[in-house]
Amino acid sequence: MNLMQLCNLDQAVSRSISPENFTGAKGQGGMATEGTGAVHALGLGQGWKVSPSVRIAAGSTFELADIEGPGTIEQIWMTPTGIWRFCILRIYWDDQEHPAVECPVGDFFACGWGNFAPVSSLAVCVNPGSAFNCYWPMPFRRRCRITFENMGDEAMTLYYQINYALGAVPDNAAYFHAQFRRTNPLPYKDVYTILDGVQGEGRYVGTYMAWGVNNSGWWGEGEIKFFMDGDEEFPTICGTGTEDYFCGSYNFENKETKQYQEFSTPYAGMPQVLRPDGVYQSQTRFGLYRWHITDPIRFKQDLRVTIQALGWRQDRRYLPLQDDIASVAYWYQTLPSQPLTPLPERDVLEIV
Repeated sequence: MNLMQLCNLDQAVSRSISPENFTGAKGQGGMATEGTGAVHALGLGQGWKVSPSVRIAAGSTFELADIEGPGTIEQIWMTPTGIWRFCILRIYWDDQEHPAVECPVGDFFACGWGNFAPVSSLAVCVNPGSAFNCYWPMPFRRRCRITFENMGDEAMTLYYQINYALGAVPDNAAYFHAQFRRTNPLPYKDVYTILDGVQGEGRYVGTYMAWGVNNSGWWGEGEIKFFMDGDEEFPTICGTGTEDYFCGSYNFENKETKQYQEFSTPYAGMPQVLRPDGVYQSQTRFGLYRWHITDPIRFKQDLRVTIQALGWRQDRRYLPLQDDIASVAYWYQTLPSQPLTPLPERDVLEIV
């Protein structure tokens, strides 16, 4: 939506789900008489922030939303405690049994290493102190269901708000999808797969990567490739290098400081660089995002996305790297969609 559209009236109605209104029903907000804030509202009572958050027990799944459509999720805000890699966000569309989104919460919000990093982009913002915000529009026709699983060993607290509009969805609107993957380490000469198995028509709209480098030296020579609509050995779209794809250049280097330079822009960024501390934190780790908002990758039948992990040998030949790479692919497509690649077990998800 551009700013001029804000003045255009329509027939949609605004609704919001939070712990103060679990269903989003009209006129039902702020009615709680018990909740995580009740002890603080003594003497004030109903309507005074009695239920601002939920506690999710270890090993359990909490249903954040169950919305009857048609409608569109317009914004999601949340701030979870606990280990972000062990907090799994899932979204289901129109009673499809398998989720269209299945992702650790930190990675979904472009903050994959379990540490806060500010992100200022159009699709995702991460604000102090650990505020996750998503602005991907998510239309649905019959039903939207959102769940949050705590895979950790301890109970966690979640504050959240899901803002949406109930109203007609355009006939050509596709469904939002997001999938997490991780390979640690990437086998020598293997190509990292960001996404495959997609069937149907849609648009690829974004990539987040949590890239842990296991070698010394530069790591970002690899090309990203988009295989679409029957492409086999060779892709239709091929990038020229990792930092090029993420809209940077020449090693993301600040020429004055001779260091990696973090940046965050509306469409691309490297907001997080975790540097070695000389003791236990021994490898450099990077968080990068690239949103295809103005240049979506359109596909009609199928899609596969890969990226190479390449550095340099001392004789200036390319060196295939064996890095710790995790990613989230974001795309829209028609339903039914194929089941996502199964999420790794907890020990494989863990950041060590």
